[in-house]
Amino acid sequence: MSLGSRLKKEREKRNWSQVYVAKKIGITNAVLSNYERDYRDPDTETLKKLALLYGVKTDYLLGLTDDPTTPEKEKEYPTVIKDPELERWHKELPKSNEEDLRKLRQMWEIIKSKGNSE
Repeated sequence: MSLGSRLKKEREKRNWSQVYVAKKIGITNAVLSNYERDYRDPDTETLKKLALLYGVKTDYLLGLTDDPTTPEKEKEYPTVIKDPELERWHKELPKSNEEDLRKLRQMWEIIKSKGNSE
């Protein structure tokens, strides 16, 4: 199965329109249509966005595996956040030591309390 046919299959499985998917990942529906018809291949960033949106592995979309499931930890980063620095921070956070995590939690509590008092 080709990349385009897998993209189309995943979109149709969710009953999503090309317009809906295109808007979600920041491309036009014409570009998505070209991907689904195998006229063009998405760049790596777009492929990543599609995989995250569909909740599948990029390897599955590329035909390297027939297993579409994505490990849970890869699904955790919210796709609505576009800032690459926040994504990097989000991925590094679990590697932090316990003391740093405690300090970060204290800072977060301060930020939350200031937001509630305004």
